[in-house]
Amino acid sequence: MEWINLTSEEQLNQIKVKSNTKPQVIFKHSTRCSISSVAKNRLERSTQYDEIDFHYLDLIKYRPVSNKIARDYNVYHQSPQILVIRNGECIYDESHSAIVMEDIIEQALPA
Repeated sequence: MEWINLTSEEQLNQIKVKSNTKPQVIFKHSTRCSISSVAKNRLERSTQYDEIDFHYLDLIKYRPVSNKIARDYNVYHQSPQILVIRNGECIYDESHSAIVMEDIIEQALPA
């Protein structure tokens, strides 16, 4: 898995713009949570699709970015959490053990 590190609020604007031409996925990870580590490891063992950009947010280190995600996309903050952004909007979010690569792909790349 090739993560794009998400470390600034400015990057969120770039993600929104890029989502108009390529689906963007944001994984909000808590480095203090074993469930979050399990979800991250499951994603990393999955096949990555070049048609999607995968962003990694350490929400402990970059909490203001995590808060902005919740506000901008009108999603309740959870950890771990996955968001699929297409055409500037969050079209899918899930958390904890429900984070599954197959579901992410299904939402990001509809048939």
